[in-house]
Amino acid sequence: MTTLVCTSASKAAGPAAQTLPYPSFSSYVRARQPVLLRTARSLTGNPSDAEDLLQTALAKTYVAWERIEDHRALDGYVRRALLNTRTSQWRKRKVDEFACDELPEPDSVSGGDDPAEQQALRDAMWRAIMRLPARQRAMLVLRYYEDLSEVQTAEVLGVSVGTVKSAVSRALGKLREDAELGLVHR
Repeated sequence: MTTLVCTSASKAAGPAAQTLPYPSFSSYVRARQPVLLRTARSLTGNPSDAEDLLQTALAKTYVAWERIEDHRALDGYVRRALLNTRTSQWRKRKVDEFACDELPEPDSVSGGDDPAEQQALRDAMWRAIMRLPARQRAMLVLRYYEDLSEVQTAEVLGVSVGTVKSAVSRALGKLREDAELGLVHR
């Protein structure tokens, strides 16, 4: 088993912190991991990739822990690390990935309480969201899945509120026109 050690942080922290480095970081991760993992899942569309993305973002946060002045803004800092890391991954990847089409299920009697139908709709929604351009997808995820306001979304992404409004509007329009969602929703 390999133990991950951040030498620059442990040298700066001094000998007292070597027994339990950054206890507040550990408690933060324990408390916020489910929410942050949901954000990472929204950005990647894959549970394994989401865990890797979150781990990378938390490692970056750990290294910068002493430099973060306002610990009340940690969620924004980690979300920004998630987005920056994911953007770096998109830029590094030279091979395009395409999701293969799945065979449609036969039409069934629509019963609104059927868990299988609800899951099919959720899956179709995620596939449709993953087909959106990366920037629109990030704004949609922050705005509706993370329940941030337009102002908060703009601050996290470093864009204007108008940019968030127009990009989210275009993304919702694309989702409304998505053929797969129309088939599942009938």
